[in-house]
Amino acid sequence: MTVYLSGQFLPIAEAKISVLDRGFIFGDGVYEVIPVYSRRAFRLDEHLRRLQHSLDSIKLANPHSNAEWTRLLNELIARNVPEDQYLYLHITRGVAKRDHAFPVPPVAPTVFVMSNPLSTPPAALLASGISAITAPDNRWLRCDIKAISLLPNVLLRQMAIDAGCAETIMIRDGEFMTEGAASNIFVVKNGTLLAPPKDNLMLPGITYDVVLELAAANGITHQVRKVLVREVSNADELLLTSSTKEVLAITQLDGKPVGTGKPGAMFAKLHELYQNFKRDVMRK
Repeated sequence: MTVYLSGQFLPIAEAKISVLDRGFIFGDGVYEVIPVYSRRAFRLDEHLRRLQHSLDSIKLANPHSNAEWTRLLNELIARNVPEDQYLYLHITRGVAKRDHAFPVPPVAPTVFVMSNPLSTPPAALLASGISAITAPDNRWLRCDIKAISLLPNVLLRQMAIDAGCAETIMIRDGEFMTEGAASNIFVVKNGTLLAPPKDNLMLPGITYDVVLELAAANGITHQVRKVLVREVSNADELLLTSSTKEVLAITQLDGKPVGTGKPGAMFAKLHELYQNFKRDVMRK
């Protein structure tokens, strides 16, 4: 695997950072994940816009222009084998003595990018759906920043794994749903697709955007608003979306079946629309 680290393309085994890097010491940095289909980065402008939002939110200057990012990422895609990949961008405030305050003068940020093969969910998982649990959303109040300090998400996801499930759906203040530990969540009730709003309590997903665009373009009734706990627990269907998982049905929640306990009609429709979109747009 070839990676990029602060100006160099090199094998991943040779990529090293200082123990004084603020990403290592403080989790002081942001990240981005970009799927690649047929060697083309998907919705690169939108991903770079989200990256800029994260950088602005932590007061870290973007180390590259959009044109520079595009050249860098295309070069990394070309240097790796898979036709379908996903890129992981990791930017920290750089190497400095341990002090909570920002380094003065600023130091050069650390920029790390790697590519991994993109594997979509297998047919068996699409047919069965996945199991999930709910848990209190105990994270901070700036979940819209794609920060590298993901320990709360890690612990919440591990809760699901320990329970023999695939994902944790987070509930804020015991009242409403925010998102999954590593995904966005949609609720289906009486034929309507419900999506939580993009605010400071959830990460604005690019796949989330695509699903809502597909719903609007194909006459699927949908609402973007706070989704209450009772609407999650009484849902006809629950859907999970992410860049690597695409669209998946959640068929069991907290040990109980969701709807019929099988992937439903909304999942089937949106999954078909997403696959068509991927074929006609992402790979074009």
